[in-house]
Amino acid sequence: TVSIRNTAQLEFPLAAAVEADYSRDLSADIMDLSERSRPATIQGGALKTYSFAQAVQCVQILLRTDGRPLNARVELLQGPNNNKQVVEIYSEDGAERPFMAYIETPGTGNVVRVVNTAPMEFPMSARVEPYVIRDWEDDSVVVDGGNSREERGTRGYYQNNYRNYRLGGDRYGRYGSGSTFGDRYGNYGYGSTGG
Repeated sequence: TVSIRNTAQLEFPLAAAVEADYSRDLSADIMDLSERSRPATIQGGALKTYSFAQAVQCVQILLRTDGRPLNARVELLQGPNNNKQVVEIYSEDGAERPFMAYIETPGTGNVVRVVNTAPMEFPMSARVEPYVIRDWEDDSVVVDGGNSREERGTRGYYQNNYRNYRLGGDRYGRYGSGSTFGDRYGNYGYGSTGG
C-alpha cells in the first residue's frame, strides 16, 4: 500500500498519481549503482553532504541498511540552508526495502544533504551519484561527497541512461528490440536510432 499525505496548509493543494511501472527493473538499477560506487556510512544522528557541479542535472540516491530500520531525511539545497526539496524516509527493513530516488538538480550550487534520523545504533549506507550530465559543461569535478568512481566515460553513461529511461529503453542503452540507442559509455554504434 502506498499512502500520499499533504502536510501543507489548506491553501497549498497538490496533485499526485501512483502507477506501477513494470517496464523498469529497479533492482537492476540498485545493483548497477552498488557496483559503480562505494557507499558512505552515516551513523545515527549524523549527516553527509554531496555538492555537484552545474553540469549535473539529475542525481540518483540509494540508501540502505544491514536489515535494521531505515530512518532518514534527504534534502536538496541551493545555497546555504535554502531547502528546495525535502524527503522524509522510513523503511522497516533497509536491506529488503532500500530507498532509491532520482532528484533533478537544475541550476548552480546544488547540494544533497543526507541525514540519518535514527539513533546512533542504526547506521546506514548512502550512495549519491550524478545521473544526468549536460554535454556542454566541463565534468572534470562532478561530485564532492567522498565517493570514488572512475571519471572516464561517465558523462555518456549517465546521459544515455536517463534519456533511454524516458524513452522506454533499458539500463544499458538498448532501445526497443535489438536496436542500439547508445552504449553505456556514450558511443553510438551500428544500428543507432539517433541521440
